Amino acid sequence: MTGTMTTPEVGTPSTSASLRQERRRSTRRRFGREALIGWLFLLPATVFYLAFVLWPIISTINYSFYDWNGITPATFVGVQNYVALVTQPELLGSIVHAFELIVFFSLVPTALGLVIAATIRGISGSTLAGVARVVLFLPQIIPLVAAGIIWTWLLSTDGLVNQLLGAVGLGGVTRAWLGDFNWALPAVGVIGAWVLLGLCTLLLLAGMSKLDTSLSEAARLDGAGAIREFWSITAPLLKQEIGVCITVTVIAALASFDIIYISTQGGPGNSTMVPGLQIFYLAFTQREVGLASALAVALMVLVLAVVLPIQRVFRGTDQ
Repeated sequence: MTGTMTTPEVGTPSTSASLRQERRRSTRRRFGREALIGWLFLLPATVFYLAFVLWPIISTINYSFYDWNGITPATFVGVQNYVALVTQPELLGSIVHAFELIVFFSLVPTALGLVIAATIRGISGSTLAGVARVVLFLPQIIPLVAAGIIWTWLLSTDGLVNQLLGAVGLGGVTRAWLGDFNWALPAVGVIGAWVLLGLCTLLLLAGMSKLDTSLSEAARLDGAGAIREFWSITAPLLKQEIGVCITVTVIAALASFDIIYISTQGGPGNSTMVPGLQIFYLAFTQREVGLASALAVALMVLVLAVVLPIQRVFRGTDQ
């Protein structure tokens, strides 16, 4: 009839399309509300990260291009501070010392941790294994300042280390370990290795606990000894855990500060000076904020340049 309108019946294509559109709009609104709530939860952490991490990094990069004592107006010097890092022996030497500490802070704890973790795994379930875990992890509980003071006493001229050497007839090699130009850096490295050994051991031990015991049993049935089993089965399967140990300990070596500050303060001379301690002295003692900022930026780049390839090597076959 003329002038009358037909109402779509339920179930017609136009009604189904409108219902689908309404459901999509409702879903989008629900997801939008959930996303907004999620961002509100992230807001405090985001503000904290921007204020205390990202902004200081940007400010440090900016300061690195200026000659500034922290008080008077700054003078723009371009890349002069970065040139000083590679031309001034004391600044370049601190970076070299940090790389030398990688041997003690990273390679030694990881290698010893593998051996100790395998030994503890072999006597798992015994009281000795539990005691070993506790004793090895103690350095992680002790504040590093206290550890530095304790080792300063142990390595002093009349400390326990020299007393033990004298007791076994090695009195001729005793010395003030932390005050010797040639032995101060290795002595600091021993302290770092002692601190990080327990962490590496427990990380590797946790990885070993996840290994399939049937692989070891099959190797023994094939006549493999303990050493062959360790290098052919255990060590390759701990690739990720070893990567974590090396990453954490390398960062600790390159960013070392507290142990060295307490035990040697960078001495004797500059024989134990590292970038972290050098930055502290430049910024707060010598008032060379621009140069300290340049060294801090260089240290950050060095850490990334060393750690990222390590991550790639130890995760390359798993991705």
